[in-house]
Amino acid sequence: MSDPLDALRPLHAPPPVSWWPPALGWWVLALIMIAFLVLLYRHWRRMAPRRAALRELKVLEKQINSEPKIVAILNRLLKRYALVCWPSSAVAALTGDQWLVFLDAHGGNGQFRQGCGRLLATSPYRDEPLQHDELVSLARRWIKKNKPRKNV
Repeated sequence: MSDPLDALRPLHAPPPVSWWPPALGWWVLALIMIAFLVLLYRHWRRMAPRRAALRELKVLEKQINSEPKIVAILNRLLKRYALVCWPSSAVAALTGDQWLVFLDAHGGNGQFRQGCGRLLATSPYRDEPLQHDELVSLARRWIKKNKPRKNV
C-alpha cells in the first residue's frame, strides 16, 4: 500500500508581502513625524531673533575693551530684542528708570535697577572706566529668559 500523502501536491509558499502600500501604522507614524518636524521648524524660526541677539552679544563681548560706548550698544541690543518679544507700544517709549523697571519685571530679578544693570541708565553720564563683564552676562541671562512672540 502506498502512502496517501505522496498523492498530495507539493507545498507552495505564499507570495512575498509587498512593501507598498504600507500598513496603516506606518501612515500614522509618517504623519506624526511630519507634524513633529513642522513644529520643530516653527520653533527654530521663532527663536531666530534670540540666536541673533546672543551672537551679537558674543561679538560685543569680544570688543568689550576696545569699544568705548559698549553700554549704549548693549542697551540698543536689549531694546531691539525687547521689541521682538513684546508689542512696540509696551516697549518703544521706555527710557531711564522705566526701562530698567521693565527689564527687571521680565527676568532681571532686580539686577537692572539695583545691580550692575543700573549702568544702562547712568553710564552716559560717567567718565570713569567701568566693569562691563557682569553687565554682559546679565544681558545674556535676560535674553535667554525671554522668548520672542509667536507671530514673529
